[in-house]
Amino acid sequence: MAALLLDGLICYAPAIIGYVLVLSTLSGGGSAAMSIIALVLALVSLVLGIWNFIFKQGSTGQTIGKGVLKIKLVRQADGQVLGAGTTFVRQICHTLDNLACAIGYLWPLWDEKNQTFADKIMSTLVIKAQ
Repeated sequence: MAALLLDGLICYAPAIIGYVLVLSTLSGGGSAAMSIIALVLALVSLVLGIWNFIFKQGSTGQTIGKGVLKIKLVRQADGQVLGAGTTFVRQICHTLDNLACAIGYLWPLWDEKNQTFADKIMSTLVIKAQ
């Protein structure tokens, strides 16, 4: 959960900055330039999120946040990294973790393998990196 929060701060900071810029200009009637800057910052966040959560995690098992916390995502069967495609499907499965007040993200707190619902569906584990 801490890795996800750290990743969120890193990946979505540009979009948040853009949102604040747009809000700050709305009281003065708005600005086309600020809207364009906000759009660019939102696209930066999107690209950074896709790179971090799909490609980086798929090839190394770690997002930026997981790397800082020294944990790693692997396949349960063989301990290998998932690859971008399987990591993408796992990210889609995280929508189930959000159901019922995000209880799926809390599930690792009492699960013996510390798995979210997405991890159970995809047969993945988050382990300590070596």
